[in-house]
Amino acid sequence: MKLTLVESGGLAAGLRLGRPPLVLDLSTLPEADARELADLVSVARQAPAAAESSRRVPDEMSYTITVDDGEAQEALHRSDTTMSQGFAELVDRLHRLASSG
Repeated sequence: MKLTLVESGGLAAGLRLGRPPLVLDLSTLPEADARELADLVSVARQAPAAAESSRRVPDEMSYTITVDDGEAQEALHRSDTTMSQGFAELVDRLHRLASSG
């Protein structure tokens, strides 16, 4: 399974311009990390996004995680105000694994 994280918006949006997305191939990770990410993907898929507010949030970030299992791709779209706790944990774990590699 391969996970791709694209982030946009937020206070530091200009700093992210032109940066490639964060990509992690679970087959290259230690088994425990790959299993943890697969579990977090399952939780993020099952948790519905919170309803979008009609109020604009000027510095809100948005996140797209594309899950590619080799047969199909699925994109999970969330924002700071619509993500579930499970989705937030997945984003956090992706960042930590990418920075340690």
